[in-house]
Amino acid sequence: MKKLDLKKELKQLYNPPRGEPVIVDVPEMNFLMIDGAGDPNKAKEFQDAIQALYAVSYTLKFMIKKGASKDYVVMPLEGLWWADDMAAFGPGGNRDSWKWTLMIAQPAHVTRDLFNEACEQVKKKKNPPALSKIRFESSHEGMSAQIMHIGPYSAEGPTVEKLHAFIKEKGYSLRGRHREIYLSDPRKSSPDKIKTVIRQPME
Repeated sequence: MKKLDLKKELKQLYNPPRGEPVIVDVPEMNFLMIDGAGDPNKAKEFQDAIQALYAVSYTLKFMIKKGASKDYVVMPLEGLWWADDMAAFGPGGNRDSWKWTLMIAQPAHVTRDLFNEACEQVKKKKNPPALSKIRFESSHEGMSAQIMHIGPYSAEGPTVEKLHAFIKEKGYSLRGRHREIYLSDPRKSSPDKIKTVIRQPME
């Protein structure tokens, strides 16, 4: 059974050059999503969201592998980030005021009916606290710029500034919300080797 890996199928979106911004056209994709707020290092809501998203994503994977004989790699966690006052993301900013949407991309053969069935299965087995907050929704970012950041999340500032400068140099303006795609497991990776795709929609 061939295993679908969207990271490889969409290599231009999930493996940009290290430290060099590039322009990409992001197609419409389906995601499992949970909205929340608070400091990701302290908020229980953040960890609860991750737990629920992965529980449903892996349940979908095994349901489809068993029922439709299709196998695929579960995609990495992604996050949209913003705040009512964007100064909260600057040095000394109030991280408790951060807002986020955590999400995991799903292959095209995952339907809303399968999503609903997977949620029911997870509810019966584990019923994680954030399960009721998950939604199945499409996202279409379109034209964006992105860059690969390698290093700790706390050191992303200069990489983000480089990406924003690149967008302005190309004659575009920022649009929508800052996205991060977490390619490394911070529990298993050295902080200086963590890979994060940083993406910014533009117009």
